[in-house]
Amino acid sequence: MELFAEIRREYQHGVGTIKGVSRKLGVHRRVVRQALTDAVPPVRPYQARAKPTLGPVQAFIDRILEADRTAPRKQRHTARRIHDRLRRERPDAPVAASTVREYVRGWKRAQGLIGRAVCVPQTYTWGQEAHVDWYEAVAILGDDETTLQVFCLRSMASGAAFHRAYPRATQQAFLEAHEDAFAYFGGTFTTLRYDNLTSAVRKILRGFRREETTRFLAFRSHWQFAAEFCTPGEGHEKGGVEGEAGYFRRNHWVPLPQAVDLDALNAQWLAGCRADEQRVIQGRTQSVGEAMTIEHASLQPLATERFDLQEVSFPKVDGAGCVRVKTNPYSVPAPVGSCVEAKLGSAHVELWADGHCLARHERSYVRFEPVLDLEHYLDVLERKPGALAGSTPLAQCRARGLWPASYDTLWAHWIERHGKQAGTRQMIGVLQLARTYGAAALRHAVEAALRLGCTDQAAVRHLLLTATLERPPIEPMPLGAALVHYNRPPPSVAAYDTLLSPAVGR
Repeated sequence: MELFAEIRREYQHGVGTIKGVSRKLGVHRRVVRQALTDAVPPVRPYQARAKPTLGPVQAFIDRILEADRTAPRKQRHTARRIHDRLRRERPDAPVAASTVREYVRGWKRAQGLIGRAVCVPQTYTWGQEAHVDWYEAVAILGDDETTLQVFCLRSMASGAAFHRAYPRATQQAFLEAHEDAFAYFGGTFTTLRYDNLTSAVRKILRGFRREETTRFLAFRSHWQFAAEFCTPGEGHEKGGVEGEAGYFRRNHWVPLPQAVDLDALNAQWLAGCRADEQRVIQGRTQSVGEAMTIEHASLQPLATERFDLQEVSFPKVDGAGCVRVKTNPYSVPAPVGSCVEAKLGSAHVELWADGHCLARHERSYVRFEPVLDLEHYLDVLERKPGALAGSTPLAQCRARGLWPASYDTLWAHWIERHGKQAGTRQMIGVLQLARTYGAAALRHAVEAALRLGCTDQAAVRHLLLTATLERPPIEPMPLGAALVHYNRPPPSVAAYDTLLSPAVGR
């Protein structure tokens, strides 16, 4: 624009010719004619530059973005996550993070997937407020994809957050997760902000007034914190936890996490929360963990006792060796007709008798689904070995991945060697060893016995015992005077000479 203005000025008040202006300013005469025609320079078309570093990995990025279109909406790759995967999976084709961001932005803009939201920054004092929310995520537990409900509590001053997954977002899970979060932070906050979730709110009244559930009121009274609730449909009023859920999902739930069970998965997330304490939030100078340490002094102290969250009932053992809790039967090793104490938690069911925990099952949220443990039926199967092959406890044991192929191999060998009934009885006897030595040790012993070709019940028991046997160490003994102690006189055969005397001959 400045060049065009200078050309026009020189032509009118200076040289006065196109050729002269071109020579004086060092520009082409075509540019001079354009400036004289219009004071605004023409828009030059953008010439796309070649991207040699992006070319080798462009198909890889496209596959990720296309796969994300069918992935859970909140578990899709960000440009940063894609760049991390490129560094790890395609080290042969280095590409800059800015190049990946630009390409992903253009791809999403072309697909109409880019949107923006405006937020108003807030300032919080230490220990004053935390936000709470549930979000949904998918994980692979065992061999199955499972949709889980994840509880999140985030401190608004320090930025630290606690995440825990549950099968269902029940009130029991909601309150239990609070207690775990308070233990993680080492105290309670003055105010917690929520959506109008049914676990806490029975009825929305005028303005910000709410009629809270009785159990949530008792829980708040026990832990001494205040509750505030957002306007219905205005989730941005607790934007801190909304953003935290997205951050944690993108960095810890992508790609889909895998775990043996829910307890193992939550152990991963606790480690992930600890790892996130090392990050520094944009605009701050201290890490999340350092801010969390400072905030700890401003938190209210924890209650001396936990709030009683378990639902207690006293069912009787039926003829199938089960007790019914809610709608589901759970197996228990107790005599038929006896009464046990059932403690129902958000994720587990514990069955007690005489102060001892007889069984602990994962809670089932499928109505009328039986939850059976094969170990609880071993004593009965010892008397009825023919019932093992088609038993429901064995089928569930296989479905949960607790019955390795080595057990079938050993079982089939015993049936071939001793017959179906006697071979099955030997297999039951081996399974009973898990009560003493543990399921993992028994599995290793069975696999070792098969490798050694010792397919015998005594061999499996011996292999289990060898890991616990303690033999006294052999102490080295120096040669020399110490061996004198073991010297013995040579034997005498003089007594045998009497047999050669004439008297003995007579």
